[in-house]
Amino acid sequence: MSTLTINQGVAAAMAEEMQRDGTVIYFGEGVATKNPELVEQFGKSRVRNTPLAEAIIAGTAVGAAASGLRPVIDLLFTPFLTYAMDAIVNSAGKLRYMSGGQFSFPLVVLARSGAGWTLGAQHNHNLEAWFLHSPGLKVVMPSNPADTKGLLKSAIRDNNPVLFFTDITVSDMPAEIDGEIGAIPLGQAHVARAGSDVTLISYSKAVATCLDAATQLAAQGVSAEVLDLRTIKPLDEAAILASARKTGRVIVVHEAGRLGGVGAEVAALIHEQAFGALKAPVQRIGAPDVPPPSSYMLEQAYMPQASTIIDSALRLLGR
Repeated sequence: MSTLTINQGVAAAMAEEMQRDGTVIYFGEGVATKNPELVEQFGKSRVRNTPLAEAIIAGTAVGAAASGLRPVIDLLFTPFLTYAMDAIVNSAGKLRYMSGGQFSFPLVVLARSGAGWTLGAQHNHNLEAWFLHSPGLKVVMPSNPADTKGLLKSAIRDNNPVLFFTDITVSDMPAEIDGEIGAIPLGQAHVARAGSDVTLISYSKAVATCLDAATQLAAQGVSAEVLDLRTIKPLDEAAILASARKTGRVIVVHEAGRLGGVGAEVAALIHEQAFGALKAPVQRIGAPDVPPPSSYMLEQAYMPQASTIIDSALRLLGR
């Protein structure tokens, strides 16, 4: 038994994939400084720092992917992706389709999201729903270190561009790891806790909040199932529908805003394809439609809390 953090999971996946495939390169804002062991092992030509120029970093990565390399780029914080949208959305996301499959774009974009570290609105915002609307892109948001390593290995091997978001607040929290971690296929959700009365569907840091809520609900005689989506594009529709049909009550929880978010898509899917199994309407818990605050206390009010999930679950059960 050993321990691993999300940040260590990223570094471990990079080392293993760079060793396995000589076309994998890693560059971005501070990557060489934060990963000196990778520089020593693979050289400055494959692991390098860049200027703080997100549009140039992403544009270079698209060109590298089209030329036969497998670039992994780090743009630090999710809001910084606004500078790189043209390269990611209009080029990486569309050119494989526009070329009739003549080009592939095996590109991974790393960024950090999630409130709780008092970084302020310009460094903290969950923008994953933007990329769900962009054809050709995949979006991964792991909740724990083991999934981070396994999913990143698959993301690097994928021939399509993948947005890979980790939560900065929990990136250095260690978790116990048992055995080797292989590649985890994209698009496969994971039942983090089995239950029969209500399903809590989530991803990223909010999965831990759902697990906390499920533990407290169990003390009140409520059996809550927790489904970790892991990949939000593509969604594991089969797992979502199976859990919804099993419990008949669903709450979707995420830190991003409710309006036009993942929760709305999941709720629509369930209502369209599993309506007959529902005992109550699907509920959504997300952030309010405001910029993320920098005050720690306001951040706690901004983020989904276990108490809110518990209250929602009890209402669904008529308690």
